[in-house]
Amino acid sequence: MTGALLSFSAMAVSIRALAETLSVIEILAVRSGLGLAVMATLAAARADLRSTIFTRQIPLHFFRNIVHLASQYVWATSLLLLPLATVFALEFTAPAWPLLLAVPVLGERLTASRIGAVVLGLIGMLVILRPGFTTFQPAALLVLLAALGFANTLIMTKKLTRTDTNFAIIFWMNLIQLPLALIGSDPLFVTQLDLGQLPAVLGIGISGLASHYCLANAFRAGDATVVVPLDFLRIPLIAVVGWWLYGEPLDIFVFAGAALIIAGILWNLRSEAARAVAPIDAKKRR
Repeated sequence: MTGALLSFSAMAVSIRALAETLSVIEILAVRSGLGLAVMATLAAARADLRSTIFTRQIPLHFFRNIVHLASQYVWATSLLLLPLATVFALEFTAPAWPLLLAVPVLGERLTASRIGAVVLGLIGMLVILRPGFTTFQPAALLVLLAALGFANTLIMTKKLTRTDTNFAIIFWMNLIQLPLALIGSDPLFVTQLDLGQLPAVLGIGISGLASHYCLANAFRAGDATVVVPLDFLRIPLIAVVGWWLYGEPLDIFVFAGAALIIAGILWNLRSEAARAVAPIDAKKRR
């Protein structure tokens, strides 16, 4: 989980560093290109991984990655316009949307804890944005749009995991997103980079893969009720990074709003865990 936390922070810093030379879509092309190179190398070296690449879900992969690329674009753009802590705090509204979307898309039930998580998420969002009490920042809408896009991506990923491996999902993510990102890029954008930006280039490439890998392994190794709260450490971590590197103020309203959003997510997470255990206990009593 520590690797995931560091990867998300490194990604944000790398995007800001590369934005001095490249456009956002070109930065995403760099990320996808390096990611694809690593995934292709692993597939070539290991037959067990290579055999998992083939999929019958090509249309769903394409749609998922179009939505994901667009969401990454607006999220990365918001990093250049807002304090890092504000972006990361608002991004945590993303888990609230799948709770609603899972009802019509996956046929799941809408429970009291799910409704509560959404309500607390919306209240937390209002605390962070404080409409009417401070100058509204339109860029905040980009983060909320990205969160909604990531929520849709999460729902589609959940569908894909029924038939495809994590390796296949990430491989197709980079394979599909690279040409899409290149369409909007300057054909010679790579020539604009210099050796001084090599750490940022490696940072965006490595963090893009490491964040997925570390988070997936954290969930595989530990219970979600333990892993998810640790993921919330992203907010204070990125707040310190923003203050240290960019002189961004530590806003108490961002932390207060984030606390409400997190409370809603934890409430639903624990309720879902309790519901999953109940049938098992009932069987044991029989």
